[in-house]
Amino acid sequence: MMMGWGILNMFIMILIVGFIIYGIILVVMKPFEKKDDPSLQILRERFAKGELTEEEFEEKKRTLNKKD
Repeated sequence: MMMGWGILNMFIMILIVGFIIYGIILVVMKPFEKKDDPSLQILRERFAKGELTEEEFEEKKRTLNKKD
């Protein structure tokens, strides 16, 4: 009977340590996330809706990328 509680406690401790490690990784990696330009996102949405042709999309995308 006591053996079952020992295994359960060990499992819970492994989960807790896993969540702590996962949280640390998230905090450390946050500054390195790629920031997506909102203007490019709007441009992609307009292209997906069919408001822009492929040529217009590529031209506007080049223009936006020149600003960087």
